[in-house]
Formats: sequence, structure tokens, C-alpha cells
Amino acid sequence: MPVEFLGIAATNEGSEVTARSGASFDKEYTLKLARAHEDHGWDRVLFAYGSGSPDPSPAAAYVAARTEKLRILVAHRPNVSYPTFAAKTFATLDRISDGRLAVHFITGGNDHEQQREGDFLTKDERYARTREAIRIIKRAWTSHEPFDHEGTHYRFNDFVSDTFPVQQPHPQVSFGGSSAAAYAAGGAEADIYCLWGEPLAQTAEQIASVKEAARAAGRTDVPRIQVAFRPIIAPTEELAWEKAHRTLARIRSHKSGTPRKAPENTGSRRLLAVAAANDRHDRALWTPTAAETGGAGNSTALVGTPETVAQALLDYYDLGVDIFSARGYDLLDDAIDFGRHVIPLVREEAAKRDAAGIPSPSGHTQPSPAAPSPSGV
Repeated sequence: MPVEFLGIAATNEGSEVTARSGASFDKEYTLKLARAHEDHGWDRVLFAYGSGSPDPSPAAAYVAARTEKLRILVAHRPNVSYPTFAAKTFATLDRISDGRLAVHFITGGNDHEQQREGDFLTKDERYARTREAIRIIKRAWTSHEPFDHEGTHYRFNDFVSDTFPVQQPHPQVSFGGSSAAAYAAGGAEADIYCLWGEPLAQTAEQIASVKEAARAAGRTDVPRIQVAFRPIIAPTEELAWEKAHRTLARIRSHKSGTPRKAPENTGSRRLLAVAAANDRHDRALWTPTAAETGGAGNSTALVGTPETVAQALLDYYDLGVDIFSARGYDLLDDAIDFGRHVIPLVREEAAKRDAAGIPSPSGHTQPSPAAPSPSGV
């Protein structure tokens, strides 16, 4: 399976180290960043969701109409629109993009953030709703005959859409989470299952849990696995680690005075546990960035030269990961540097592994076993 790279489609230049200078939706910056990804070897970019952030669907439509091959991943919370409406929105967006859409379903790991938009369900109820919404949306994407639905969270009669996606049978569904409820929902419904960057051993355990959930749901296939990191690269190891510590200082300065609450979601708690165990893991995984942000989302770093970071990613590829989500801290420059210096190395080595013809845990191929990867740096 060819390796793929997912970047971020930020709508302004703000990040954990930089305050934005303009509006939350800066059209010029949004398009500049997207084109930087398109021009430097990235496959897809994520339009994230936040309760007060710009709506990702029209932002994605804006970019899709002004790029040629860059694929788009739109984050969606099922509580913000009815599934029949969402299905039409995404089908229209797949038409605008000529079949370049995927949808990332977010169940929601923070009660306060969910309640900002009127969602007062419990976590388990949210997972059940997400599964129900995904099934409705898939059916709306594919059914040319009217259908009824009566479920726990949604009820309607005689719905049929006149707007269908370009992609057949439908756009890919992406899903993430690290709890048993997440594995069950994503294992049953997802085409792509998304994890945050943990050490290799813990990642292997999570992949096994996703596969088991898919089998329990009666699937004969399994979701593709995506893992997310924050790469910090430089021409030498010494310069990369200097850059990493400067980045950490910038995060601390930017977050100064911001109260930190214990995370509610399992994924963030896992990242904090990894950070508490050690600053460094495996070949290049560095955790203080996760600790400093409270395990907020994609927050563990890979530090080193492009060659070191590429080899670290290939260690995950050998576990069965074939989609890498990567986002730097200086969004534009880091997207360009990663695209120039890391992506080609990973693609080349992944192709060599595939050509060797030995099946990996995910079904792609890898070379004969070699010496284990070094621990530490």
C-alpha cells in the first residue's frame, strides 16, 4: 500500500507558538498553505473543527476550487447538523472537488466543548450517535430510493437525496479515538482509523484493538491506520534538538497564564502517561510538547534530521501504519520543509519495503527482519 501524508489546512497562521495576526479565516493564508502542501508532495489536508472556528466545509470548498490534486479531509461533529443535511453537504463538496473528499467524524472528547453547541449527551451516548449518523450518511450517499429511519438519536421518513458523491460507493470515512467505545465505533464504520503518536509498542496494541473491533463487527477488511506527529527537523541532530527545545520554550511562553485542566478523553490521557514515563521513546519520539499542552490532540513530536524522522516514520509503517498526519509549529515553513526533505525519503523506502514482498501486519509489504531500532534519540 503506498504511504500517504496528511497535512493541516489551517485558516490562519496561528499555532501553539504563534498568535494569529488577522481574522480567523484568512483567505490568502489558507490558500497559500494549501498550495504549499500541494506543491510539496502532500496527499491531503485536514480542515479541523472547533466550536468557534470557521466552518470547515465552505473553507474546504474554497480550497478545492483553487487546487488541482490536493485531497481534502473535512472534520465533522454529528451534533452540529442532521445526518441527511450533512450527507448532502459532503456530496456537494465531493462534486466541487471532483472526488477529492474524505470526512473525519468527531465524537467529541470534551464535554464543555460539546456543550458550547448544545450537545449534552454523555461520551458513550455520543459514540452511539456517531455510529448511527455515519450509517445514515453512508446510506444517503448510496441510496437512490427513499428510505425511513428510526433509531436512538435520529428519525425521519421517505428521505432520498438528489445529490450524490463522485466517489463510488462513497467518500472515505475517517474516525479516531483510544477508548474501547472508540475502537468499537471506528472498527465497525471507518475506512481510516486515526491515532495520536505514541511509542511503537503502544501503537501496535492500539492497532490490534482496532482490528479486533473490526472483526467483532463482522468486517472482512480492516481500517487503514493513520498516526499523527509534530515533526521537528533540522540539518543535524544537534540543530534539531536545539530547535525542539526552542519550540518547547515558545509553547510555554505562548501558553503562559492559561489554566490547564485534566483531559477527559482517553487519547490525551494516554499521551500524558507516555510523557510521564519518559521524554524520549524509540528512535525519535519526544513527549514534552504533549506534556506542556496537556496532551491536546496531535502533540507528540518526532525530532531529528530528515533521515532520522523518515526512519522513525518507517518504523510505524512496519507496524501497519500507512497514513501519516504531520504538522509543524511554523505551519507554512514546516510544511514546505517536511515535504521537501522527509516525504520523498519515506516514499522511497516504503516502496522498497513493498517491493521486498513480505506481508506486514496491515497487508502491505516490508523487508526481512533486521536489527531492532535503537532506543532513545
